[in-house]
Amino acid sequence: MGRKKIKSKKILALRNYMTIIVGSFLMALAVNLIYEPLGLVTGGVAGLAIVVKELTKVILDGGMPVWLFNVITNIPLFALSIKILGIRTMVNVTIGTLTYILSLMIIPINQFVFDDLLLAAVVGGAITGVGLGMVFSVSASTGGTDLMASLIHKYNKHVSVPRILTIIDGAIIILGALVFGIGNALYAIIAVYITAKASDGFLEGLKFAKAAYIISDEYEKVASDIMTKLDRGVTGVSATGMYSKTDKKMLFCVVSKKEIIKITEIAKEIDPNSFVIVSDVREVMGEGFIEY
Repeated sequence: MGRKKIKSKKILALRNYMTIIVGSFLMALAVNLIYEPLGLVTGGVAGLAIVVKELTKVILDGGMPVWLFNVITNIPLFALSIKILGIRTMVNVTIGTLTYILSLMIIPINQFVFDDLLLAAVVGGAITGVGLGMVFSVSASTGGTDLMASLIHKYNKHVSVPRILTIIDGAIIILGALVFGIGNALYAIIAVYITAKASDGFLEGLKFAKAAYIISDEYEKVASDIMTKLDRGVTGVSATGMYSKTDKKMLFCVVSKKEIIKITEIAKEIDPNSFVIVSDVREVMGEGFIEY
């Protein structure tokens, strides 16, 4: 039993590391094929690196490489983070950062056949969002502004990490607007929005469902039909009608999108006076849905 547990932990750790590696690679892919060639500054250290590269072209041939700026920026951040946050919290972050920087070095910088900046912003945002979602799903990061925000939050608890990140990324986008123009900055904001939506979708899950709340005097019959005809579990919740002052049972049931029609039909057929509330459910884990 102990060996199986150790083996499952190793498999889980390996899966987490692979998730970090693939996610970090996707983020670097978006930078080298879309953001950097088109001058889209979407925040973060990569966005700042794109600005620095453009400004240093007068000094260095081609400007300072984005990957090199990431290395220079992350070295002091890592030293402070290990000292303040502890080395245990830095294992996944180290893997993510190293993969990200190596990917920036390996992937050739080339425009990914995008003549339309809007399309580029959407595709770049989607790729970055999926990569970011993968990295965040295993409590990791690719360093940079994430570490900076965590360090600032350590000494300013009243300001949340997301708010600090928003301020930092906002300042970088403004800097990008000054260098590449307001048009590119607006497209970069679209990319940031798509990134947030894509990463949230990845983290919250894409298996949507529907939740039904049914208030009916015939709750036993309704529950029985749902369990027999749809093979779905139903929970009875004690409730009180505030107008009638009478005790009631409210049924709660989570089903797939296709099954919600049958739920309303069952409730209407058994009790035409029943009250049915339907709401969206982002993700469901358990028997009949996503297994843990």
